[in-house]
Amino acid sequence: MNNLRKIMAAPLVAVLALSMAACGTSSSASENGDQQGTGKAITVSEKSAKATSLADFGTMEDLEKAANEEGALNVIALPHNWSNYGEVIEGFKKKYPDIKITELNPNASSKEELDAAKTNKGTDAAPDVFDLGQAVAATSTDNFAAYKVAAWDKIPDELKDTDSKYYADYTGIMSIGWNADKYGDITKLEDLLDPKFAGTVALNGKPAEAGAAFNGYLMVNQLAGGDINNLQPGLDFFKKLQDAGNLTTVDVTDGTIDSGQTGVVVDWSYNQASYQSSLKAKGVNWKYKTFPKAQVVSYYNQAINVDAPHPAAARLWEEYLYSADAQNLWLKGGANPVLLDSMKADGTVDQDILKDAITVEGDAISYTNDDSTRITEWLQNNWDKTIGN
Repeated sequence: MNNLRKIMAAPLVAVLALSMAACGTSSSASENGDQQGTGKAITVSEKSAKATSLADFGTMEDLEKAANEEGALNVIALPHNWSNYGEVIEGFKKKYPDIKITELNPNASSKEELDAAKTNKGTDAAPDVFDLGQAVAATSTDNFAAYKVAAWDKIPDELKDTDSKYYADYTGIMSIGWNADKYGDITKLEDLLDPKFAGTVALNGKPAEAGAAFNGYLMVNQLAGGDINNLQPGLDFFKKLQDAGNLTTVDVTDGTIDSGQTGVVVDWSYNQASYQSSLKAKGVNWKYKTFPKAQVVSYYNQAINVDAPHPAAARLWEEYLYSADAQNLWLKGGANPVLLDSMKADGTVDQDILKDAITVEGDAISYTNDDSTRITEWLQNNWDKTIGN
């Protein structure tokens, strides 16, 4: 698991607290071996940099021509096993072979993405686009260029910035995953108190510090009888889990899952899908499930760097991400893409992928930035003194 990438979904107060521990910005090696930009100053097309929609280019063919002339695109914070970004990137490369993608620091946090843009501003080494947690996106709009993708009207109003500076792309659903070969089935939260799970039940990080753990806590809290305004039931359950000897605070990684050290993991559905795929190749049956009464979601968001060194390619990337091709690839990776409902309606969703996908059932549980700050502060004040480090 990518520990820094986990931080992306965390509330802003936690992101800022942890940013000093981050390991590198755009100078980090790319995941697939591509070379980064040279760091040289670059002159960009003013027309492309100021384009706020496809109409400013003319047609899609005109945008493609402008992007091909730039011939490069810098992305950042996109691990290949995160929401199937590996296939998404490969799909773009196949469709636009004249545009060279450079993958900067795949494990960057949201704040590190912005730091990379500031550090490399005015050079060809800056990221062109961002994939950001809501809290950071909402408080960083000065760093983004306004742009409405062709599918803009299909994105729900509550999931996009009114000034078109950022907009939701996909979400996971919080879930429980486990080694079914070793433990059989899990049907309800209370099953985790069974002695057979001794020392193996894990959140993906600490709830006050990591986004996956924060949202995992909210799911458990909901199942234990709480809600976003009543957080105590979740803490009471984790204390029971600890007293039973079943809770582990070991940080979840691919290695701890492979070894069985963390045999039950509370995590995003798209991370569970990645675990499932990698373990299947090793002969392990990893299952995961969501719970209708605890459909905790948290969307990530796309944004274009206002100082993007390749502004046309950046806009072409966004158009690609909001196409049925890329949205279906996110769905394949265990995420719920933001255009899923509209794709179901217009028939562009891949039915073979959809039939096996885990999608939101009923009312999703979400929260505001104010909620996230309040909940984080409560967890900071209560988790360690109850559960420990």
